Amino acid sequence: MKIFTLFLSLCGWVIAGNIIAQESSKKVLIYTKNGEGYVHDNISKSVIALKKICDDLGVSNVVSDDPSVYTADFQKEFDAVIFSNTNNEAFDTDEQRRNFQKFIQNGGGFVGIHSACGSERDWPWYSAMVGGKFVRHPAFQSFDIKVLNKKHPSTSFLPDTWSWEDECYYMNRINPDINVLLAADLTTIDDPEMETYPGDTFGDLFPLTWYHEYDGGREFFTALGHEKKHYKDKNFIQHIKGGILWVLDMKDNSNQ
Repeated sequence: MKIFTLFLSLCGWVIAGNIIAQESSKKVLIYTKNGEGYVHDNISKSVIALKKICDDLGVSNVVSDDPSVYTADFQKEFDAVIFSNTNNEAFDTDEQRRNFQKFIQNGGGFVGIHSACGSERDWPWYSAMVGGKFVRHPAFQSFDIKVLNKKHPSTSFLPDTWSWEDECYYMNRINPDINVLLAADLTTIDDPEMETYPGDTFGDLFPLTWYHEYDGGREFFTALGHEKKHYKDKNFIQHIKGGILWVLDMKDNSNQ
């Protein structure tokens, strides 16, 4: 009986080890390249937070701001890329762009945070992949966010109305296939230029966070995350973690 019990225990360890190994086989690139123009001062804090999220999930991760990483073999090494506060030109060459596009088309995942929607502004495919392109934002301020979908791991834990302080990003080129998760309540925002854009394009709400599948890949984007302090906020960390989980098609076993 003791031998049989030991055998079952060993089988359990092997099975658990295989599950951990499968989860640990995921690998992501945390990418922070900025072209000419505004560079957020939150990048180092965002990288610390993202690395911890990945470590907690058992996901291997590499941090880089060097676009030469996008080689023809990039898709063989990574399962997803996280554009953390990238802005303006994210790539140096068209070959790098093509390799990134092939990565998505071959099933690679993408997570975009905050100004990632302001990267590669002259590349329509990129904007469609992200889900929208940055236009402008009113002054940093407190406003209400409506949680439109609580069935997603990035939003399931949030209240129906989430009070938040951030830059409220307005975007155009909104891809009609996105699944909106969070939207800014425009009635709570002080913006003297609102009539110019977005006006009443989306009524009293404006999309801030969404997910979709585009051109072969899985994509999650959140416009939130301007401040360094956001990357220590419990809800925001869970929000980002949920997006990563969905993109990698994983379950969160980090608390088990």
